[in-house]
Amino acid sequence: MDEDKIHEQHYEQIHEQVKNDPYAQSLGIQLTKFEAGTARSNDRSASHMVNAYGKISLGLSTTIQFIESAKTGDKIVARATEIKRNYRTGLYRIDVFLEENLIATMEAVSYRKLDEQD
Repeated sequence: MDEDKIHEQHYEQIHEQVKNDPYAQSLGIQLTKFEAGTARSNDRSASHMVNAYGKISLGLSTTIQFIESAKTGDKIVARATEIKRNYRTGLYRIDVFLEENLIATMEAVSYRKLDEQD
């Protein structure tokens, strides 16, 4: 059976699961389009999402490796390290641990705006 048929047969179940995802709901993400091979959502940025060194910061790229999964109730710890920062860009590494066990790692590059015209 091809994947489009699977999507068609299980559309309601998949749609409800995606639409009611607790993490997406906690961020205020609203699913506006859901079809085989495509989805669209709306979200609104908040002030706590856009600040770095007192400047508006834009994410340029991220790469995440999920090594192991955490389970509900697990206490995870994230450690962020600024690897390199210059006038406008910064490189960061974020490691996520379950106790002493590394379960995910992320590298991110950001761009800091100097003023509203940038």
